[in-house]
Amino acid sequence: QVQLVESGGGLVQAGGSLRLSCAASGRILRINAMGWYRQAPGKQRELVAIFTSGGTTNYGDSVKGRFTISRDNAKNTVYLQMNSLNPEDTAVYYCAADGITSTTLAQRRYWGQGTQVTVSS
Repeated sequence: QVQLVESGGGLVQAGGSLRLSCAASGRILRINAMGWYRQAPGKQRELVAIFTSGGTTNYGDSVKGRFTISRDNAKNTVYLQMNSLNPEDTAVYYCAADGITSTTLAQRRYWGQGTQVTVSS
């Protein structure tokens, strides 16, 4: 099992910034991909930014140029720097990781509990 713990959400005014963190723990053998998704009320969950298994980064179209994903491999942690926030960025942000553990010996996707980001106009 992989546990993902997110932090850094909150309330911010339009134009402001927030930084989210997600730390993975557990009997981790390997994390192949790790990143962020979000879900706004009444909408489907969508990709925000992710480090892929191939080592590249993918961003959702709506956040390109405003959000930056980074990571600390030694800490199994990813960060999401969010700048120029607008009310359309309001959502629950979920950390996701494709990991292999010593228990399962097979890759599966794990999700964090989510952190609320609210951008006021």
